[in-house]
Amino acid sequence: MREDTVTASTPQKPADAADDWWREAVVYQVYVPSFADSDGDSMGDLRGVAERLGHLAGLGVDALWLTPFYRSPWADGGYDVSDYRDVDPRHGTLDDFRDLLARAHAYGLKVIVDIVPNHCSDQHPWFAEALASPPGSAARDRFHFRTGRGPDGGEPPADWRSKFGGGAWTRTADGQWYMHIFAAEQPDLNWENPEVRAEFERTLRFWLGLGVDGFRVDVAHGLRKDLAPPLRDTLGNDAAPLNSPPEGDDHPFWDRDEVHEIYRSWRKILDSYSPPRIAVAEAGVSAARLPLYTRPDELHQAFNFFHLRCPWDAASFRRVIDESLDGARSVGTLPTWVLSNHDVVRHTTRYALPEGTDLTAWTASDGREPAPDTALGRRRARAAALLTLALPGTAYLYQGEELGLPEVPDLPPEALRDPMWERTGRTHKGRDGCRVPLPWQRSGPSYGFGPGGSWLPQPEGWGEHSAEAQTGDEGSFLELYRAALRLRRAVRGAAKGERLEWLTGADGELAFRRGELLECRVNLSGRPLPLPADAVPLLTSEGRADAADGAGERGGGMLAPDTAVWLRPPGTAG
Repeated sequence: MREDTVTASTPQKPADAADDWWREAVVYQVYVPSFADSDGDSMGDLRGVAERLGHLAGLGVDALWLTPFYRSPWADGGYDVSDYRDVDPRHGTLDDFRDLLARAHAYGLKVIVDIVPNHCSDQHPWFAEALASPPGSAARDRFHFRTGRGPDGGEPPADWRSKFGGGAWTRTADGQWYMHIFAAEQPDLNWENPEVRAEFERTLRFWLGLGVDGFRVDVAHGLRKDLAPPLRDTLGNDAAPLNSPPEGDDHPFWDRDEVHEIYRSWRKILDSYSPPRIAVAEAGVSAARLPLYTRPDELHQAFNFFHLRCPWDAASFRRVIDESLDGARSVGTLPTWVLSNHDVVRHTTRYALPEGTDLTAWTASDGREPAPDTALGRRRARAAALLTLALPGTAYLYQGEELGLPEVPDLPPEALRDPMWERTGRTHKGRDGCRVPLPWQRSGPSYGFGPGGSWLPQPEGWGEHSAEAQTGDEGSFLELYRAALRLRRAVRGAAKGERLEWLTGADGELAFRRGELLECRVNLSGRPLPLPADAVPLLTSEGRADAADGAGERGGGMLAPDTAVWLRPPGTAG
């Protein structure tokens, strides 16, 4: 029977306050290949991350999440893993990881690492053994091999589609087919096989033993499959965009109830360490189903892609916020809030485009049709930052959003590395535009990314977005984020956890209070709106002169369109 509602499960044991660091943390996503390169080979590495930890500490985040740095042939940016318990030479060594972990902890930063359990690389020793073994062998049972349809088995076993374009089945030399939700170089693992389960438990314990503070679980909703014969066709519904909920109930390989048993076993492992470690699910499921992944005996958090996909509309944001808080509250946790990540067009650019823009077509046009309103996108991105950071729960920041980085849609075809490009017949440019290496300096080799070049070309003038260029500029994205994170940390203890009190606002305005020290107002109306006369402005998304025109020490004035303000509520002590 499908679990359509959240049901009670094992009560969560009382936790020490320090063990609950994740409930209202700010976590910074480091896309390792594009963060910082220490050795000049044009590829980001762990030593580069370690050398830039001061930036994260100065920004004011609580933790960093590292995308895969494991051994990989790099068919999908490291998400095709050939050895889960070693570092790829392009990113360094295990000693480099140990050093990074020690330095991060010395700064007071927690470290979360990716785990990729749905699939491995086709260069993993297990898959090489499977291809060398006959049909029906134990080696093939670690994956999903099936006989094809048709008189000669020449047709795929089902019509399932890959998330990266094309079919989800590839035929082997001996005529069988194997399943891959993503690229053909990423065969899906069979989680009914006890060897697979045991191997990932060993992997969890390996990294936990080194001292990591938690895991981000890639494709958490895809591990269990219904492959009982005859296989069911899906009519292409499995080819929805990344991080989107699957269409319909009882899908053969998305969001199956059986997946939760895996996470209950993982939670026991995480809780066995002192202090307990945490895990966050990447689960593209419905709002009703998302809380199932964060019940007290399963994972701690799940990414909230509804917030990321929300249109620039006050009613839509309020609905998403309420649903997210209600869903998390039903299982005794708090939501996460995400605006960008390594799989989507950066939000500074999304907010610059007309609502409903087909982003695949837009990137195919090199970002020309329609032309983005860059100033509008930047205003909205700054306001969205204050909205997001004021909400109860954990905020996940994607590297470069604190610099206001835009999408780079006009990467030349010869530079593209995303497997979507080839698998869609060179019609979908994929995700490389949000993965262009960070600028750290105004000038110099790769704008300070490293002593050499960068694995994806950086646009001309990229250095003007750099941390060097923005430091000390009170109107910059970087200084806005630094100020917001300082204030968030200062009021967090008085914000009373999950409590959010909606206030009366004008049409097109979001207005709410967190505890006694913070009131947030966001103007999505398209016209200036009056601010409360007796509230004290703490921080505005565009600076007090623009966003809170006329606001003095005791508030009043107007809030400009597409801007946000943090206020000290009326009648509270300063």
